Amino acid sequence: MPITRARKEEQVARYAELLSESTGFAIVSPNNLPVNKIEALRRTVREAGGEYVVGKNTLVIKALEQAGWVVPQDQLQGQTAVIFGKDAFPDVAKALLAFIDKEKLEDDKLKVIGGVMGKDVLKSTGVKAVSELPTLPELQAQIIGLIVTPAINIVSILDAANAGVVNVIQALLDKDKDGGSAA
Repeated sequence: MPITRARKEEQVARYAELLSESTGFAIVSPNNLPVNKIEALRRTVREAGGEYVVGKNTLVIKALEQAGWVVPQDQLQGQTAVIFGKDAFPDVAKALLAFIDKEKLEDDKLKVIGGVMGKDVLKSTGVKAVSELPTLPELQAQIIGLIVTPAINIVSILDAANAGVVNVIQALLDKDKDGGSAA
């Protein structure tokens, strides 16, 4: 039974909303994937800050066009699902690929076709590369490390300088003490 025009518009609006919240998305082909595995994948993606959506390709394309995203028409062919990276796409891509590895899923069950990040259309290898990017907390830690390291170095230099002054004063006191007792 075909869906009504109103329902199609509703779905396009939902996809456009997801796109407005996303930093990127992956396109997968869930062929012959059992329902329990799809539910596990949905849960995994949700925990990583994303959303797994099975939609009609023409409606996804319409939403992409409306939202101003680049449209990977060649990737939206046949049976597909879109995994939106709502919080951070690299985290979602990492969770997707980890799920595929953990479940030992072959391409005939769940295949990463590609995706989009920013204005770049990604092939499956691009999605893998994105998954290897550091997460936001890792980036924050790296930046904090870059900021803190010079301060630690300055404190070490000042501490060494203070120690040097103390050693010179101690040496002078020891010399006076030794010289004073001999006189």
